[in-house]
Amino acid sequence: MESGNNIIIIGGGFAGVELVERLIRSNQKQHVILVDKNNYNFFPPLLYQVATGFLDVSNISYPFRKHFRGHSNFTFRMGELKEIRPNENKIILNNGELSYSKLILATGTVTNYFGNENIRKNALPMKTISDAINLKNILLEKLEKASRASSTEEKKKLTTFVVAGGGPTGVEVAGMLSELRKNILFKDYPELKNELFEIYLIDGLPTILAPMSKESQRYATDSLKAIGVIIKLGQVVKDYTDDIVQLADGTTIETSNLIWTAGVTAEVFPGLPENSYGQGKRLVTDGTNKVVGYNNIYAIGDTSIMTSDPAFPKGHPQLAQVAIQQAKLLASNIISEKKDQKLKSFIYNDKGSMAIIRRNRAVADLNGPIKHFNGFIAWLAWVFIHLMSLMNVRNKITTFLNWLNSYTTKDQPLRMIIDPSKKNT
Repeated sequence: MESGNNIIIIGGGFAGVELVERLIRSNQKQHVILVDKNNYNFFPPLLYQVATGFLDVSNISYPFRKHFRGHSNFTFRMGELKEIRPNENKIILNNGELSYSKLILATGTVTNYFGNENIRKNALPMKTISDAINLKNILLEKLEKASRASSTEEKKKLTTFVVAGGGPTGVEVAGMLSELRKNILFKDYPELKNELFEIYLIDGLPTILAPMSKESQRYATDSLKAIGVIIKLGQVVKDYTDDIVQLADGTTIETSNLIWTAGVTAEVFPGLPENSYGQGKRLVTDGTNKVVGYNNIYAIGDTSIMTSDPAFPKGHPQLAQVAIQQAKLLASNIISEKKDQKLKSFIYNDKGSMAIIRRNRAVADLNGPIKHFNGFIAWLAWVFIHLMSLMNVRNKITTFLNWLNSYTTKDQPLRMIIDPSKKNT
């Protein structure tokens, strides 16, 4: 393959995979190289179910090499981007370097701790597969420890859960923890049958699910309160040390379990100037997702901020549908450019948003004749859409079977503590 004809895509999430699939099937004489620090794609909206033991890792992940097998115009490179050298049309990875004719950055976001080092060190994030596995292991280890603790204070601290962040992920985590508390934990841990298992959901805004409609916010709040989730709004977590969550108003919550879903930020890449970045460290792009100031560097999905779309003058929401739609248009524009055809600017088709709250409870806001619905029908719609959004048939089937088992039994036998860092003694 000629290095001058390489389209390099950094990041194999929603945007990256969609773009690769369209380019390698376009019959263009260009070689596509996908670079990712992992050798697999995974489905972020279901990470919380891995973290709480309702799905196995293999249900929501799939190896890139198997998925793209058989395409001679495709190469996968496992590596981490360290530097971009625009003047040389070259990127530096942690394990080598590559030259490009076009570079597309689709790296998504990372957890944002807002500069608080104590929270970064002590809280439990849930952004990656590793985070989800680690979260599950730690929560189960804490419950094992609580089951043999002699001190009432120690038991309470180990069985209190604080979820920071009232967006869809935080709501889903709090709801899933409440399902665990209601249907499973006292059966698995009879030693803890007298413990409260308090679950807090904390957010600095005056409502949870802030981007959604007031109907969705109200329904989600009522549904979580009905199953005993303690919601604290207008509060931010100021610090977390010595198993004590400190809130901005001076109150504290004693817990060993702070789950952090409070924010994300894009990544900064050495080699691109500071003025290439906008709010949330997202790369500023024009209507064709080209990074402003460059002719062959693009950013799509969560790592891009575009202000040319009339309906979204402050940039698009960081959602999967934005990433997928931008990838589709960019693939089309790359093909059109090769044919000297006019390029199109991105206009987001907002199909609405959904959030699951707990068993049989979800909310949906749409941009059609029906603006909002909730309850069991919304829950069924959420299940169907997320099932169909998984990467391949295998993931769809295994996830469906796991969900069917969980729904009928109100249980799931996936609560194993498997930590490769620990050696048997």
